[in-house]
Amino acid sequence: MVPSPAPKTRLAYIDWIRGLACLLMFQTHCYDSWLGGSARQSRFFMYSQLGGTFPAPLFLFVAGISFALVTERLRQKNLPPGQIARTTIRRGAEILGFGLLFRVQEFVISWGWAPKSDLLRVDILNAIGVSMMLMGFMCWMVNVWTRPGPAVDAGETRQGLGGYHLANLIVTASGTALLISLLTPLLWTTWRPDWLSWPLESYVNGVHNLGKPQAWLFPIFPWSAFAFAGLAVGFFLQSAWMRAREVKGFAALGIFGVGLVLFSRWLDRLPVKVYPAYDYWHTSPEFFLIRLGMLMLILCGTYAWCRWGAGQWGFSPLIQLGQASLLVYWVHIEFVYGRVSILPKHAQGIAGATGGLAVIAGAMLVLAYIRTHANGWRQRLRKSTAVTAQAGVA
Repeated sequence: MVPSPAPKTRLAYIDWIRGLACLLMFQTHCYDSWLGGSARQSRFFMYSQLGGTFPAPLFLFVAGISFALVTERLRQKNLPPGQIARTTIRRGAEILGFGLLFRVQEFVISWGWAPKSDLLRVDILNAIGVSMMLMGFMCWMVNVWTRPGPAVDAGETRQGLGGYHLANLIVTASGTALLISLLTPLLWTTWRPDWLSWPLESYVNGVHNLGKPQAWLFPIFPWSAFAFAGLAVGFFLQSAWMRAREVKGFAALGIFGVGLVLFSRWLDRLPVKVYPAYDYWHTSPEFFLIRLGMLMLILCGTYAWCRWGAGQWGFSPLIQLGQASLLVYWVHIEFVYGRVSILPKHAQGIAGATGGLAVIAGAMLVLAYIRTHANGWRQRLRKSTAVTAQAGVA
């Protein structure tokens, strides 16, 4: 049996993935905002935007894993299912509130040329917030309907979630992820809930006010599926089996990821098409599976990097970014897309935009470092002030 790494290592790979998502997000936004002329038609730009398809699934997937960790911590405190649900759903509502506040900020900054409909645009923070609220509701149902008796609970508290209760959580989360993926093509086409007002329908399929679903928005279908998949993985990571065989468990997740990629490719090649409208790159279950498989591989690789590689050889920029991912997301948008963009938009070559990307990445790293260390600095300052004051009195 290989001993489990320290708790710091267990949490490091989550922050590392968030940091990777931030870095991919920076390059996608910077090149999209600043490249112009022939550079915008180049293969370089195409690949930069292809890399931009990973941040949103990564953020949602890790949100699901983190949600499972938080839920387990609350359960180990012997809190009732209702209180756990209120705590987790409230956190999801806070993230959704941040998303709505972010839209207000963007509208105010863009006053004069931004349409009022931008206030109700479904962005990634909205998707994460709603997904967390839905995950909280799902966990509450499972905890109420399948909660073991007191004797079993006592054993589970010592060894983490286990037995049929764990299986129900994993199966329900996995089934919800699959159901969301399977319903997405229909809810974008033949089953569109167009009887809803467009702000509400937009949370279902991203229709916004444009008359048809938009691939650049982040509705529940299909994006929440990545959060529920992460939730299933997060509960698996909490199992007694996984804790005793952590290395084998992560290797199994990597192998499962390869299997999902191959299975997705096989499904896509089948001559029979189930859906009346098939869009592989945006709504198909096959594309969800291949991206999920890649997320599993990233998770496995990141764990290996943080355990045996250079992931924790001192200061890690990606872990630092991951610990303040919400803040750097919020701030960098203004300096890339907003009125205070550090470079003229759609007017740069590859070299100029890359230089701007380096400035943004460096500035966000400094901001993240300040954010995560500010409390410690304040506490040391208070202690220093108190010691000085006592010395003066003496």
